[in-house]
Amino acid sequence: MMFLCHRLYIRIDRFDGQVYIRCSRYVLRRKTTSVQLLDSVKTKYGAIAESTLSSDNAEVRAVAEAFGYTAEELTSIPAEANMGLSCGNPTATAHLKPGEVVVDLGSGGGLDVFLAAQKVGPTGRAIGIDMTWEMIARARANAESGGYTNVEFHHSTIDRIPLPDSSVDCVISNCVINLAPDKPAVFREIFRILKPGGRVAVSDIALKSELPKAIAMSIAAYTGCIAGAIKIENYRAELLGAGFQFVEIVDSGKDLNAYKNAENRSSCCSTPKQDSSELVSIAHESCCGSTPATDDKDLAAVLSGFNVNEAAASVKVYAVKPAAKTCCGPTCCA
Repeated sequence: MMFLCHRLYIRIDRFDGQVYIRCSRYVLRRKTTSVQLLDSVKTKYGAIAESTLSSDNAEVRAVAEAFGYTAEELTSIPAEANMGLSCGNPTATAHLKPGEVVVDLGSGGGLDVFLAAQKVGPTGRAIGIDMTWEMIARARANAESGGYTNVEFHHSTIDRIPLPDSSVDCVISNCVINLAPDKPAVFREIFRILKPGGRVAVSDIALKSELPKAIAMSIAAYTGCIAGAIKIENYRAELLGAGFQFVEIVDSGKDLNAYKNAENRSSCCSTPKQDSSELVSIAHESCCGSTPATDDKDLAAVLSGFNVNEAAASVKVYAVKPAAKTCCGPTCCA
């Protein structure tokens, strides 16, 4: 949310009664609320969910493979589960075991849920959480077509997860937490649903340095997973503040320009070429058709001259919820 104060706009990173404030030296041309941001995200990803984008599309497959999925993994699940929206492969590093319960935050079409379901087996459970009804519908259809019996999908924002306390072994997420306006609330929810000793294995976008003004203040860049990202050191501090220990955030070294090369998210709000792919058309329609008229129309040109890797990184995030204390003597449980 943006407010004008002392001739500067102040960006509120949390607005739920306990407000954290970060000042910006940039003068903004509009006021953007968390609700407006979420509406823009829902509109964009709802349109993508209703498209025919899938692993059958070479560009979609290229994005997934660029961020760590193998051809074998992509062919082992319904093609419609992959829409080229990943920035990593969290199931590859989550060390999932048979019988575990795993939750994927921002599960989309079910890509990581289905891969997780294979690892936890019939005695385990893979649960997807997504705030977009169109994504939930697509994921459930994929589950039915794939014959999955150990998966479920819930419609919800990830800062209010509809699961009981201490009920989950592992939480994964793939390029979604950066889209949440209230990230501390997301981390608290993850901590709440994890069992003592439970773990986090997340792929996300985080910042190494400040973004240029044109990108940092762009709605299209926000829905494209860049402008909503926070600095790596802030990411770590927020996880520690939520109660996690053994927090590690590792720059995967993946090339974020893969999105531009595939003409995916960087095409948002630029005018698609007549011969452009469906991936470009969907990105344009779902972003530009949903946001107010702003300078976002020039985002593609801005990104074309900017190496995203200079300021942002695809990161692997690991954290552990402390294990329950065990009593070792007559007074240690007091």
